[in-house]
Amino acid sequence: MMHRNLHRLLTMIAGLVVLLGGAGCSSQPPAGLGVQADGRLRLCPDRPNCVSSYDSADDKAHYIEPFVGGAAAWSSLTHVIGAQSSLTIVARQEYYLRAEATTRVLRFVDDLEFLFQPAQGLIHVRSASRVGYSDFGVNRERLERIRQQLRHP
Repeated sequence: MMHRNLHRLLTMIAGLVVLLGGAGCSSQPPAGLGVQADGRLRLCPDRPNCVSSYDSADDKAHYIEPFVGGAAAWSSLTHVIGAQSSLTIVARQEYYLRAEATTRVLRFVDDLEFLFQPAQGLIHVRSASRVGYSDFGVNRERLERIRQQLRHP
């Protein structure tokens, strides 16, 4: 009896891992990424798995400060992202960059966006998970690591 219950539990866990892993691998970029009609990055949805420098500073769950830096910081950003094995640059324009972060185990994908505003000396940022509800702070932590690497190359 105990052997059968253990087998059933292991089968359910394996099925869940396959289901979640497949969801992470097959996930396509959500519609609406990129620079919006108002010249900004998209705001975060009403889930705690996204941070953006365009969200209201009063929204502590979603707001993150933009990166401060001019052309040198913008140029360095490509190198900082390229040096991280979990990040892949998928789109780059003169003042816009989009990268994807892929988790090691379940292969979930997060979308990172950067928008350089040279006149203000700011790089606006947005990072959001494609699946799930909460990211347990992963998107914020990832952007803060990138911020530190830009400050101390």
